[in-house]
Amino acid sequence: MEEHKKLKINVTLLHYTPLNICSNAIRTCWQSFDKSDNGGEKDIELIDRVGNKYKHSSTLEHLYYNFYIQGISRACLQELARHRIASYSVKSSRYTLKELKNLPSFLPLNDENLARAEEFVVFTSNEQVNHASLYALERLREILCSNVSNDIAKFAMPESYRTELSFSINARSLQNFLSLRSSKSALWEIRALALAIFESLPQEHKFIFESCIKSQNEA
Repeated sequence: MEEHKKLKINVTLLHYTPLNICSNAIRTCWQSFDKSDNGGEKDIELIDRVGNKYKHSSTLEHLYYNFYIQGISRACLQELARHRIASYSVKSSRYTLKELKNLPSFLPLNDENLARAEEFVVFTSNEQVNHASLYALERLREILCSNVSNDIAKFAMPESYRTELSFSINARSLQNFLSLRSSKSALWEIRALALAIFESLPQEHKFIFESCIKSQNEA
């Protein structure tokens, strides 16, 4: 689960719902509040039994997580946005492309300039694609330096351009996301993101999602 570190993906968990909110929702159905231990072992077992084993997973929707994601490409963002039961607030290209404007050229193509470019674009395992990303980044920088507005210049942004976002999702939808995107058949970058998201979860919440990760790693 170290793929995200190689890709410079950073996931920060900003906020999450306490487990007792979910166990309380489950106990509402049976009016079994007297059996609660205020989020202790009994309530955790209840969440696992009802939410995971019995697949009464609508109860998991009461658990919500808010992440700050940094370093993914716009291509990965497109993949992430296909998970529609979630909320996204994304770094605006309209207001932030000026970050390139006063930088020196990314050419000629050499190791030093590739390293500088990696702060702005995600590189792949293919050298040709990486070189194309660097040239696209330099062309975008030149366009911005010629005082073309961000609104127009952003149409020249490469898919590899890095972005960041706030991402909020409930536990049921997060199970679906992790099940699909931790698969070895998933796009390599979003797989790294899925594993980074799982790692960032509170330890006491991971039991809800472990089977999503294990089933894909064992496949």
